[in-house]
Amino acid sequence: METKILKIDENNIDSLALKEAGEILKRGGLVAFPTETVYGLGGDALNPESSRKIYAAKGRPSDNPLIVHICNMDALKEIAAEIPEDAIRLADLYWPGPLTMIFRKTDKVPKETTGGLETVAVRMPSHKIAAALIEAAGGFVAAPSANLSGRPSTTSAAHVIQDMTGRIDMIIDGGESEVGLESTIVDFTEGAPVILRPGYISKEMLEEALKKEVSFDRAIIDADCKTAPKAPGMKYRHYAPKGELSIVEGEGDKVIRKINELTSKYEEEGKKVGVIATRETAGKYLAKTVKIAGSKGDEKETAHNLFKILREFDDEKVDIMLSESFNGAGVGVAVMNRLLKAAGHQIINV
Repeated sequence: METKILKIDENNIDSLALKEAGEILKRGGLVAFPTETVYGLGGDALNPESSRKIYAAKGRPSDNPLIVHICNMDALKEIAAEIPEDAIRLADLYWPGPLTMIFRKTDKVPKETTGGLETVAVRMPSHKIAAALIEAAGGFVAAPSANLSGRPSTTSAAHVIQDMTGRIDMIIDGGESEVGLESTIVDFTEGAPVILRPGYISKEMLEEALKKEVSFDRAIIDADCKTAPKAPGMKYRHYAPKGELSIVEGEGDKVIRKINELTSKYEEEGKKVGVIATRETAGKYLAKTVKIAGSKGDEKETAHNLFKILREFDDEKVDIMLSESFNGAGVGVAVMNRLLKAAGHQIINV
């Protein structure tokens, strides 16, 4: 398959190019496009064959639900069987934006899109290109992240091109994603709201908005949880680079010493080592390849850079990656969630 690549400026959108992309989606084709979180791999959410094509292009298990992207609240009413008041409150605050909510679905949404579930995950992105594409495509675009299944999510068109060229019809290059991590997912199908995936919209922000406690799903906390996935990323290995990644956790100086000790060991074995560090600690590492995720305490900067760094390590053929821990509140929870999954929960405590 020949993949067409279009470069579009978010601040000067080419309406004819978006119309062409929309027509591809309406015909059952696939288009990768930028959002404020990561790049999405879009197909017609109401066409079962389009969803099958998404799973095939990604190499993704078909029981891993897709998120339906919409561009207005009227669309939500067509695909959600009931919309709780709490969900409306969050939509008023955070839509358009990096928040996905799960509802009981209507018959309009095929089970091929929902991974066989009776629920549907819905998001309204704030990126102007994404919103315009959804409208051009008819209002309902199923879109997981635009990467091969299990690999780090894509935050630039260059990395989408690496993974998806020859697999899909079109890639829209709209520059780098602003947030850099996938959306927060909140489930409203079990009564009290539950976070199924942490993201930019933090637990604290949700609780402030709803004036009530919001819990994390057990699958986020327990790596061995065997429950069926209700949202993307809950069951299968995700975000993994090609090399081996470990997280070194402990007091600052001990972490630096341990990472340097491991770096020397692996380099003596002839392996290429990469370190993920903060701006404050980067100069203290011995590895030839050290990448700065962000400043200490700036979780948003770290979130923006994390997947890009993992992709760069792949491009540079790094064998062993050693990362500082980025524990923290707010977006820091989402950063550690992705880092833990990328490392297969391999942690070295010092």
